[in-house]
Amino acid sequence: MFDILLVFCTASRHSLVVFEVNMQTTTETDHAGPNNYFQPSSEEVASWMQKAFDMAREALENGEVPVGCLMVYNQEVLGRGRNEVNETKNATRHAEMIALDQVLEWCHQENRDSKEVFERTVLYVTVEPCIMCAGALRLMNIPLVVYGCRNERFGGCGSVLNIAGDDLPHTGTPFKCISGFRSEEAVELLKAFYKQENPNAPNPKVRKD
Repeated sequence: MFDILLVFCTASRHSLVVFEVNMQTTTETDHAGPNNYFQPSSEEVASWMQKAFDMAREALENGEVPVGCLMVYNQEVLGRGRNEVNETKNATRHAEMIALDQVLEWCHQENRDSKEVFERTVLYVTVEPCIMCAGALRLMNIPLVVYGCRNERFGGCGSVLNIAGDDLPHTGTPFKCISGFRSEEAVELLKAFYKQENPNAPNPKVRKD
């Protein structure tokens, strides 16, 4: 199920179910699992998502699909990532996978139990995680994902498959999602990327007469 997929978002904001969280409009998908769910404040969401968008813009400047993320544990950023698929020529180097690797490295260096750390870590990401990344988040027991726009083609948090939900028994831990934060901005960044010329696209073949 967890195929290797690139994130190509063609999100539509009109499909979002809206509720108010103080200063921002978001969408909540309720998939409460055995983890104790904790709700970050609107100020915390705004602050961490700003940094995630900074990472997404950095990705765009480097010719990558503009997705950025942070993994926050006890108000400390343990992992941050942006897409590096084109740079590394590795289709698995999505922002979330890079951040996960950094958290695992931190746990190793600090001699901490990674399961306990991940169970209290929130992911803030500009685009709904793809199926591959959502699968990794579930296996790592992440309790909460806050994201911007939906990923209508490859989304693993409900847009295509609901990896976050309760219908995958004995496979990691379900997690909660809050979506729609600055979704229009996330979509505009993606549009900006697709307007660019892809430097990794193959040269067109010239037909010889």
